Amino acid sequence: MEYIASPKNEHIKAAKKLTNKKYQKQGQAYLLEGWHLVEEALKAGVTPKRLYATDKYLNERLLKPFYDITTEISPEVANHLAETPTPQGIFAVMPRVPGALSKTLSGQFLLLDGIQDPGNVGTLVRTADAAGIGTVVFGNGTADAFNPKVLRAMQGSQFHVNLVTAPLPALVDQLKAAGVPVYGTELNVNALPYTEVAPSAQFGLIVGNEGNGMDAGLLRQTDTNLYIPIKGRAESLNVAIAAAVVLFHLTA
Repeated sequence: MEYIASPKNEHIKAAKKLTNKKYQKQGQAYLLEGWHLVEEALKAGVTPKRLYATDKYLNERLLKPFYDITTEISPEVANHLAETPTPQGIFAVMPRVPGALSKTLSGQFLLLDGIQDPGNVGTLVRTADAAGIGTVVFGNGTADAFNPKVLRAMQGSQFHVNLVTAPLPALVDQLKAAGVPVYGTELNVNALPYTEVAPSAQFGLIVGNEGNGMDAGLLRQTDTNLYIPIKGRAESLNVAIAAAVVLFHLTA
């Protein structure tokens, strides 16, 4: 097994670039950091292009089938590759393969409209995974699915959910044409409390930007707009928490 001790190694330089969207697209790959995320990828049957690990992980059972693409690295190299302050010492170069929508649209969808905070985006994907949602669609202005902070916040849920990037206005029309109701999330005069909509195996739920809410044009496209009645004195809920409340009701 090859051993790399220096962060100046050309392979390490190339791997480090895979935290940047430009180089991810050029190489059709991204860098995944941490044992839990690498473990989730391997359990999901996704084959990495390359594994970099300190000696702490070399005897892990899940890594044995990938011995020929594993490179041992020094703690110094691990510190250089890491995006976190306390690196665990394992990294995987993963194929960057965008998800795609089925030609026949059906099922349950979470649509992200301009969600900018990577932590919120990752948490929304993880929440969708927990609620059993099959597809999360990243609309315009939403943080990239392969952003390192988004990857950490998803906690491996990207391997369980179909992640798609698509313009939401056209998709909403396609969903409605396929008989899939689309719900917005905004308090307005025509909005309904979320509990007044029955759970269903078919729906699309749009959640909007943290500060500005949903795009006005999308709001006009939706079948119904939903809101969560606030019982206390808080002005609003975090977008990921609000989505969790509504999703777990709609999928009940």
